[in-house]
Amino acid sequence: MKTYDTLAAVDLGSNSFRLEVARVAGDQLYPLDSLKETVRLAGGLSDDKILDEATQAHALACLNRFGERLSGLSAEAVRCIGTSTLRVARNAEAFIRKAEAALGHPIEIVAGREEARLIYLGVAHSLPASPDRRLVVDIGGGSTEIIIGHGLRPHERESLHMGCVNYSMRFFAGGAIDKAALKAAETAARAEVERVARAFSRGNWQQAVGSSGTARALREILEQNGWSARGITADGLARLRGQLAKAGHVDSLGLPGLSRDRRPVIAGGFAIMAGLFAELGIEQMDVAETAMREGILYDLLGRFHQQDMREATVDEFMRRSHIDIQQALRVRHMAFKLLVACGGRDENDERFLDWAARLHEIGLSVSHGGYHRHSGYILENADMPGFSRTEQARLALLARAQRGALTKLPAFAAGTVPGADRLLVWLLRQAVILCRSRAEPHLSEVKVESGNRRIRLILPEGWLERRPLTRRALEEEAAHWHAVGLKYAFG
Repeated sequence: MKTYDTLAAVDLGSNSFRLEVARVAGDQLYPLDSLKETVRLAGGLSDDKILDEATQAHALACLNRFGERLSGLSAEAVRCIGTSTLRVARNAEAFIRKAEAALGHPIEIVAGREEARLIYLGVAHSLPASPDRRLVVDIGGGSTEIIIGHGLRPHERESLHMGCVNYSMRFFAGGAIDKAALKAAETAARAEVERVARAFSRGNWQQAVGSSGTARALREILEQNGWSARGITADGLARLRGQLAKAGHVDSLGLPGLSRDRRPVIAGGFAIMAGLFAELGIEQMDVAETAMREGILYDLLGRFHQQDMREATVDEFMRRSHIDIQQALRVRHMAFKLLVACGGRDENDERFLDWAARLHEIGLSVSHGGYHRHSGYILENADMPGFSRTEQARLALLARAQRGALTKLPAFAAGTVPGADRLLVWLLRQAVILCRSRAEPHLSEVKVESGNRRIRLILPEGWLERRPLTRRALEEEAAHWHAVGLKYAFG
C-alpha cells in the first residue's frame, strides 16, 4: 500500500467543524495546520430531524474554506468523518452530497461506538504511558462518548444521545438559566448515564480524562476562577453551578476562562458533565488537548502501516462466528482468480472483495436458512471497529447478494447499484457457486469476457460436463442476472 508524508482529518462535529493536517515521520504525526469553525450543526436540527437551510449554508461555506486547504492532497491521505447530527438528520444524505462537493472529498458517517474508538485513539496518543485503566469522556455538540481503555486499546465504548448543543437548546432555551432548569438538565443527563453506569463506574478505572471543547472550557473556568487546582473537580463544578444559577442568563456570564464562542452552550455542557461526575463517581478529571481528529489521523496512519483496524475486525468476526476458514479462503481465492481474469485491480475494491469473501457465511451463526440475509443484517448492524456506516452497508450488500434472486434487493431492482459493486457481487456469486461442494474446484484456468452489460464466463473444456449440479446452478444464475439487465453466459 502506498504511503504519504502528509495526512489530513476533518471532523464534522455537531458543534464545531475541525480540520487537522499532520506530517508523517515513521510512526509519529507532527501537526502542520489546524482549523476550527463553530457551525453548531445540531442547532439547525428541527424537532422532526430536518437540518435547516441556514445551518446547511453556514456548514457548506466552512467546508469550501476547508476544501481550499485540502487541495493538492491525495484523496487517500484525507479522511472526513461525520458524527451525531449527520447520523440522525433525515435529510443528511442530500446535505452530504453538497458537502462532499464543497470539500472535494468523500464524507463517512460513523456509528457512535466507532466515534468513541477514534476519540480514545486520539486521546491515548497524547497521554504518557501508564499501567492505569483510563476513563475518557468526550461531550460533543450532539452526543457524549465514554470509553474505558488501557494504553492505546479501548475496552468499553458507549455513545449517549446528549450533547452541549442539544441540551442547551432543550433546557436553556434563549439562554435563560435558573435552578429548576439546571436541576432538570442534570437529572436528564444522570438518567441517560445511569443505563451504562455499571460498566463505567469508579471501580473500573483509575484515571478520568476529558477531551474536546466542553471539557477544556470547564477546566479553564474552574482553574482561572480558583475553583480547581488542576482539571475539573466535583467541588469546582458545584461552585460553577451556583454561578450559573445566579447569572440567570448566559449573556450575564462574565466568568474568567469562558470564551464568547463557548458561552451559548456552556450550561448544557455543564449539566452533562455534572451528571457524569455524579453517576460514575468521578471526583477529579484531567483534560487532554487531543480528540477525535487526532484519532482519525492515527487510524489513517495505521492503514498505511499494515495496522488497519478493519483487518483486525474481520479476523475477530471470523473467529467469534466460527466461520469455516478453509471454505472462506476457497471462495476468496476463486473470487480473486475471476477478478484477475476480468482485468480489474482497484485496490479498494480488492479489499472489499476480500472481506466479503471471508465473511460471506457469517450468517450461518444465526441460521442455515437464508443465511445470506442474516450475513447482510449482521454486517450492516454490528459494531465493527474501523468501518464507517457506508463501508458496512457496502459489505452488507455483497453478503445479501451472494445468492438468490437479485430482483429482491431494492438497489438491484431499481438499477442503482454502482458498476464496481455490481462486478464484486458477480465475482462473489460465481465463487460461491464454483466452491459449493466445499472442496477445491480444481479450476486451473478461467477466462472472463465483459463489456456493454454483457459478461461471459469461460471454463476449461469438459469441466462442467462432470459437474451437472454446478451447470444447473449457473443456468439459474444467468436467469437472475438477465432479470436485472445483465446478459450472462457461460461455457
